[in-house]
Amino acid sequence: MEEGKTIKQYCKEAKKRMKQGFWQDYKKNLDEEIRRGEEKGIAAARIKEYYSEKAREDIKNSGEDKEDFYKKVKNLLDSEGEVSDAIGRLTDKKYYDTLSYEEKQRYTLSLSEKYLQAVEKYKKEKSISL
Repeated sequence: MEEGKTIKQYCKEAKKRMKQGFWQDYKKNLDEEIRRGEEKGIAAARIKEYYSEKAREDIKNSGEDKEDFYKKVKNLLDSEGEVSDAIGRLTDKKYYDTLSYEEKQRYTLSLSEKYLQAVEKYKKEKSISL
């Protein structure tokens, strides 16, 4: 569980997902991707694994920040591939300039971790060619 969230908040989020049809959309998308994947010779188990991980991430990170960051990384990887200065390109320069030395180190490490997770997600998506 995330720090600071109560059971009541988790329940509200779950109820909101149900009202908005999150699980119906999930099932519909999963069925469609399995059908498309089987046409391309991709194992249904791989697609199910990918979609279950995606659902977990969507629920865990309902904030837009992580998805926005992933879009930046995806655009970078699509246009230029893996580059040696990716962290520098993804750094928020204005914010970075306001940090102390120690905070800059933590920010860079955090950004590196997020970048590696985004690259892993990108490679998974490419491997099942969604």
